[in-house]
Amino acid sequence: MIPWELLDTAQVPGGGELRLMRRGAEFSIKLGQNELMNSRLSGSEEALATLAWKRVQPRNKPRMLIGGLGMGFTLRAALAVLGPDARIVVSELVPSVVAWARGPMAEIFGSSLTDPRVTIREIDVGQLIRAERAAYDIILLDVDNGPEGLTREANDALYSQSGLAAAHAALRPGGVLGVWSSGPDARFTQRLRRAGFDVAEINVRATSSRRGARHVIWMAAKPG
Repeated sequence: MIPWELLDTAQVPGGGELRLMRRGAEFSIKLGQNELMNSRLSGSEEALATLAWKRVQPRNKPRMLIGGLGMGFTLRAALAVLGPDARIVVSELVPSVVAWARGPMAEIFGSSLTDPRVTIREIDVGQLIRAERAAYDIILLDVDNGPEGLTREANDALYSQSGLAAAHAALRPGGVLGVWSSGPDARFTQRLRRAGFDVAEINVRATSSRRGARHVIWMAAKPG
């Protein structure tokens, strides 16, 4: 078997170190012993974008905010379903993750980062959410392992009651907040409802097959 090769490391603001690993054509990003993402497991991240778009279409000039670039699965899925008039802002806090996308993983990302619909911001997505009211049709959060922060304690604020209220305010009427998680969280579902969202909790396979791990996606719609 081909051994894993360490390509680079990156510090996470607030503590922790990300490691970019490669084994042949397979890539992995790890935090300690925890694998955050793998280039062979893209199904649920892609579903995050496609499920959200199904709930808001059709819309003229839709505006989407994606929290977390990762390996670009959600971004590429969004580009595949959104029309030429869409605008997508991707917020990535760790600059090295953007550099990896343009460097070692460039083949995976293809032309997605240079698509004219896409703007990359190296900033905390929470700042963008709080910067504008009624600004987005879709907000997608995949910045951690889910509502219980793993990579960075500050991520917990996104999933707190005040963080969800900010996301609700940043959405246009009828907009959708989509949240990816490695597993279920009943308390988070209740927080979404208290923030004023209509909530659907969906189990999605990590791969496109019917086998393998299941992840959870919350589709939280703002009435209107």
